[in-house]
Amino acid sequence: MKKTFFLAAFLLISISGIAQDKLKGQIESIIERIEDEHFETYKFLHSHPEVSLMEYETAKKMASHLEDLGFKVTRNFSGNSLVGVFENGNGPVIMLRTDMDALPIKEQTDLPYASSVIMKDASGKQVPAMHACGHDMHMTLWLGTLNTMVTLKNEWSGTIIAIAQQAEEVSGGAIKMIEDGLFRKFPVPDYALAYHVNPELPAGSIGYYPGPIFGGVSSVDIHVFGYGGHGAMPHTTIDPVVLASRIVLAIQTLVSREIEPIQPAVVTVGSIHGGSKHNIIPDRVDMQLTVRFFSDEVYNQIIDGLKRITRGIALSAGLTEEKFPEVIPLEGLTPPVANNPDLVNKGVVSMEKMLGSDLMYGVKPSTVGEDFGKYGRTPEKIPIALFWLGGVEKDKYLDHIENGTPLPGLHNAAFYPDFYPTFKGGVAAMARTMIDLFNE
Repeated sequence: MKKTFFLAAFLLISISGIAQDKLKGQIESIIERIEDEHFETYKFLHSHPEVSLMEYETAKKMASHLEDLGFKVTRNFSGNSLVGVFENGNGPVIMLRTDMDALPIKEQTDLPYASSVIMKDASGKQVPAMHACGHDMHMTLWLGTLNTMVTLKNEWSGTIIAIAQQAEEVSGGAIKMIEDGLFRKFPVPDYALAYHVNPELPAGSIGYYPGPIFGGVSSVDIHVFGYGGHGAMPHTTIDPVVLASRIVLAIQTLVSREIEPIQPAVVTVGSIHGGSKHNIIPDRVDMQLTVRFFSDEVYNQIIDGLKRITRGIALSAGLTEEKFPEVIPLEGLTPPVANNPDLVNKGVVSMEKMLGSDLMYGVKPSTVGEDFGKYGRTPEKIPIALFWLGGVEKDKYLDHIENGTPLPGLHNAAFYPDFYPTFKGGVAAMARTMIDLFNE
């Protein structure tokens, strides 16, 4: 009996292994067939960027590609965003999201398809435009993965929700889609997946973290008040410039002395404006801060600390309550991208089947922001996972590791990914992850 059992188990494992090898070969064959065509799409997207809330032509192109693949597409959902649905029998619902917007940066690369676009932004101002955050690569990977999934539709069963989202760079696209009924008007995903190109990992590799991978972002205004007067007679005033300077130094202790050391947080004063002339002490100084965090508790602790510290400094200077500083967290807070650990671990298993362990990198969390996290904070509690996808050309990566040669980072005018290995690795890893999730 035992021999029969072990023989059956061995045959089952062998058949499963053969099936997995077959699927790996199928995915790689499809990528080899479509990569040149998608490089042309990438070059077009790179040379025709559109900044946040102005992604009109980009959205049309994405919608047209989806319709060609057989998706039922809803255009102009919540602005320029679009939703594509591909139903393929019974099974899980998986959402794959890309962002579409470029940045107001003048490109400084030597690429033959570099952007020279000057366009109006949402406020009507003329600005340069560049895909300096890799969204052109994100869109091309998204299309390549969906193309692969449709080609292999006999290998899985379920529904794909394909999201092409506007305005990630200004952190407005995701929440607007949610508020306009994304999960009421379309099937609720069992999983939501996304990539972000990484400027420090070798092209085609994966960076993963089974928890909050990107930080939350909040902008905070602080209005500091005082009693102005002549610069030659400061004793007759309460100087808000001095108070603001004290505040800058004092709030550094929020992270260094009040936040638990193992909890990452950043409080940066990026701007101070006050006064009009050399010899005039003003009545007011305005400060602008960025706050980064990985949990709601830490964020609330920072905001409470800002209010307490600024009030204390004002009180110590002799100001009364009506002149206490105003601490104003601005609307549009971007929450952390809190990866679901179980979903990340499943993804790692699937991706490693395609790429091998050498191209899988466990990474530390980053304090950059991304509004993909909002899809995981709705009442539906959808498990989400965002993976870094390495984009650095091999020789440049090795030179960076061996000699410390700097690499252009995200939002840098010289940034661009190495297309072919990034595309191959990204599509292979994501397509395999989706098929394995569908077939759980």
